[in-house]
Amino acid sequence: MKLLRVGLPGAERPVVLGQDGTAYDLSGRTPDIDGAFLAGLDPAELARAVAGGALPVTDIAGQRVGAPLARPGKVVGIGLNYRDHAAEAGAQIPTEPVVFLKPANTVVGAYDEVLVPRGSEKTDYEAELAIVIGRTGRYLETHRDAAAVIAGYTVANDVTERAFQFERGGQWDKGKSAETFTPLGPWLVTADEVEDPQRLPVRTWVNGDLRQNGSTAEMIFPVLEIVRYLTHFMVLEPGDVIVTGTPAGVTLGHPGTPFLQPGDVVEIEIDGLGRQRQVLGKA
Repeated sequence: MKLLRVGLPGAERPVVLGQDGTAYDLSGRTPDIDGAFLAGLDPAELARAVAGGALPVTDIAGQRVGAPLARPGKVVGIGLNYRDHAAEAGAQIPTEPVVFLKPANTVVGAYDEVLVPRGSEKTDYEAELAIVIGRTGRYLETHRDAAAVIAGYTVANDVTERAFQFERGGQWDKGKSAETFTPLGPWLVTADEVEDPQRLPVRTWVNGDLRQNGSTAEMIFPVLEIVRYLTHFMVLEPGDVIVTGTPAGVTLGHPGTPFLQPGDVVEIEIDGLGRQRQVLGKA
């Protein structure tokens, strides 16, 4: 199922899309798409409710699409998780996942404005597959265990200010934490509809120019290993988000290519999960 939230910021309502694209209102079942809802989600039961006419049809044309998840508990990032991206960054292939955290309040909708921070010199894009957690995970041992805690997947732009990341004390979080720096969506696609998260093409355009054209097949640490690994360092809870790394093609890897500026347009697409579009503004 494709889950989304529509409406003005802070007043979004939950919606599910049927196979034919018809939108159905979930407000009678849940006040929002959040960790509590995902913890009790049964995609098969929800599909039956859609097919059986148990949910009212709703018109979402022209409405803002918010982030598909309300109030994420935490956003966990995985760095240097594609061999080609590590190479373009001049970094060694990591022997264990590189982990950083992003504030949950960096999350915005797939079409919301992304703000270039004050003092920014090197704001960059990163197209990423995002994992959304639906069950509590701690000290998971197997990939089967990891699969059981995943609610679904969505598209993320792990926006990063490279000067803040690398030139202001060496703490990655500084470059990852500005407001609007994690656009998510447009949809949360439940895990049962993603046949293989390691075979998803990932693409980015900047002002219409194709910059990234990769695949999740090139990940160093695959989705299930990332989830399993993280639970040995932190508890993953319903509503947490994991952004899993980006393929080659970011501005950092192309000296002489301008970094993002207000007015630029970034579009990110992952097959089956939808397409984002952000216009850059000024903080």
